[in-house]
Amino acid sequence: MDSFENITDFVNFELRSKNEARLLRSLFPLVESQRGVIKTNGKTLVDLSSNDYLGLADHPALIEGAKKAMEKWGTGARASRLMSGDLEIHHRLESAIAALKGKEAGLLFGSGYLANTGIIPALCGRNDVIYSDHLNHASIVDGVLLSRARFYRFRHNDLNHLEDLLKSHRSRYRRALIVVESLYSMDGDLAPVSELLELRGRYGAMLMIDEAHATGVFGAKGEGIISQTGADAVDVILGTFGKALGGYGAFVAVSNRIRQFLLNQARTFIFSTALPPAVIGANLAAVKLLDEEPERRSRVCALASELRQALKKDLGLNTPSESQIVPVIVGGSRSALNLAESLRDEGFFVKAIRPPTVPEGTARIRLSVTSNHTAKDVRRLLEALSRGL
Repeated sequence: MDSFENITDFVNFELRSKNEARLLRSLFPLVESQRGVIKTNGKTLVDLSSNDYLGLADHPALIEGAKKAMEKWGTGARASRLMSGDLEIHHRLESAIAALKGKEAGLLFGSGYLANTGIIPALCGRNDVIYSDHLNHASIVDGVLLSRARFYRFRHNDLNHLEDLLKSHRSRYRRALIVVESLYSMDGDLAPVSELLELRGRYGAMLMIDEAHATGVFGAKGEGIISQTGADAVDVILGTFGKALGGYGAFVAVSNRIRQFLLNQARTFIFSTALPPAVIGANLAAVKLLDEEPERRSRVCALASELRQALKKDLGLNTPSESQIVPVIVGGSRSALNLAESLRDEGFFVKAIRPPTVPEGTARIRLSVTSNHTAKDVRRLLEALSRGL
């Protein structure tokens, strides 16, 4: 085991190790980013790394909503919601989210990370057990660890494995929580929600589903994936405004009683300054646009389907994707970095996704389709991939 006399030696060793493994990360400042195109280092590139799936981040309605809210309420909420930071517009947004998700109530959080790391420890503690999909986001994993509950990971979307774990361990614990994502952020595949609901009922567990990447894109009105299988039976539905809705912050959609419970128990809600008015104003406008501009959703889904089919038919590449998130898995970190650089040279901004974000040996580029893209962009991308692979 290496020992270090000071922090500088430790940091230098860690950075050197990451660099040698091609795992060192750095920031990449952009000069401009609008309508699916970014400018950096004198180049104009099509952005394929964004989560702005509906292209709402620079929509005039969101900008106007932010301006009006800031003019009325100022730049900041000034305090936490339980002090003097509880504004009327926070409640309006929570009501809009509850209606979108088909639940009684909503509650806002500062980010998806804060939501997961606040909600999970509120629901479970030392005498409880949590079953988490192996590919769940880091914020879910950290929420589980903070809870101090017994933690079992089941193989990705493997319900037989989940049921084996429930059979073996559920009866030993007071409460049980199953937590999954409805749409996985790095593979782009979907959770088997109907089957999860059945297991939830059979084993007396709570079910929490994170819809961060599905909200806005899936559903008749952008409500997400689980509405198709019965949102009422899902105890906790989490989502974010920072992806398809083009804003910032996160929410949970729940029953009135669970909302009251979380308001009193979720530490990341209780001890955080409320989201600022401009953010709330933009988020309100985005939720309204889901109903007013459904063509954005249709365009994303159509382009993503075209890309997935062409990858398989034209390039012989199988992707796990069932959505607008389309990974091209290459294996090693060096290969992923080389492919990302090749695509940037061809006019596309993509990032190499490497461990620990994804499992060892599954480094990839993550192609993110948005309504800002065109069929021409997809054709050019396929040509660039054929040359870069």
